[in-house]
Amino acid sequence: MGCMVSRLAAKFAFFPPSPATYQVKKRDDGRLVAVSSSMPIPLADDSSLDVLLIDTKRGNKIVAFYLRNPYARLTLLYSHGNAADLGQLYDLFVQLKVNLRVNLMGYDYSGYGASTGKPSESNTYADIEAVYECLETEYGVSQEDLILYGQSVGSGPTLHLAAQLPRLRGVVLHSAILSGLRVLCHVKFTLCFDIYKNVNKIRKVKCPVLVIHGTEDDVVNWLHGNGLWKMAREPYEPLWIKGGGHCNLEIYPDYIRHLCRFIQEMENITTATRLKKIRESLGLHKRSNTSTAISTKWCCRIKLRRPKCPACWKPSCPKCCCRPKCPKSCSPPKCPKCCWRPKCPKCCWRPKCLKCCWRPKCPKCCWRPKCPKCCWRPKCTKCFWRPKCPECSRPSCIKCFSWRCFVGACCGSEEKQNG
Repeated sequence: MGCMVSRLAAKFAFFPPSPATYQVKKRDDGRLVAVSSSMPIPLADDSSLDVLLIDTKRGNKIVAFYLRNPYARLTLLYSHGNAADLGQLYDLFVQLKVNLRVNLMGYDYSGYGASTGKPSESNTYADIEAVYECLETEYGVSQEDLILYGQSVGSGPTLHLAAQLPRLRGVVLHSAILSGLRVLCHVKFTLCFDIYKNVNKIRKVKCPVLVIHGTEDDVVNWLHGNGLWKMAREPYEPLWIKGGGHCNLEIYPDYIRHLCRFIQEMENITTATRLKKIRESLGLHKRSNTSTAISTKWCCRIKLRRPKCPACWKPSCPKCCCRPKCPKSCSPPKCPKCCWRPKCPKCCWRPKCLKCCWRPKCPKCCWRPKCPKCCWRPKCTKCFWRPKCPECSRPSCIKCFSWRCFVGACCGSEEKQNG
């Protein structure tokens, strides 16, 4: 049922232009060129344009445009909306390449333009992964020098790839969606058959996120962009274009102005600055070369703590034998040098047996061990820890410190003697 609904949602999500606005042809020298079929765009005469055919892992061949800028330091990977192809976006790509001073890679989804296959959510994920791999292998673009740009439905594959790249330079979300179902119905939960669950993936993005949205968007409500911006781990100053719709934000002067400022700030981010932000987000402190810089609150160099007590949930240091006290006003741990045995009548936390997976029982009365697999008996001559009989509260032999079974040697033996 969910698969059928997901396919139905995909039919409403993708509207590829028919026929395609361009065609891909091969020259005599073997180079691929794009020829416009309906618009007067000299695609074949652009020397800075590379037309690529990229194979995806789902067996489709997709078309990609790579536009070079000799002054560029960063590369922009553009994922377009659901009702356009590369032929219609060529003018916009040229403007972005010049104004933002970036190299730009745009691609058509499977089933769009001259790309083969059918459009679907899984195909778009495979498409953007193949394009990113092409940027790495063919043009030597690393994720540190890459900015992902997703418009409308393109925000789905954009966040899908951004969640997998921890050192990405930045992400731009243009009229983005929270999820496919949330566009049709104003729901606050995610169903299994929903598509493009950006609401779950935005939290995994570890780079600055710029959100651009029009306040009068009648296709994707402004609340989608506002929700994504609030859930981002490193949100950049958003751009809410007053009176902007869904497909006309590029004509507003604030659009290119704000986008230029974002690109310039991403260019100025150094590796040291990014590492500092990562440390701050993870709560780590800067390492020091001197041993005196180590905080006195820690007993070892490894700044790592593991929880030990499931009831108190107090951490202990994995490097030493330090044990915390119970916060419920119970007795502190005893004998940290030999066999450490805590006594806590409130949280009832008891250590395991050293030989089997046995746990002590009887939380109501005094603690009595019962181990059916081995004969583990605690003996400690330093801290004088001795279990008592639950019936007569009689301790074990004080002279030999031997364990006396409370069934046969204590109360049971006295009853036999009395009998």
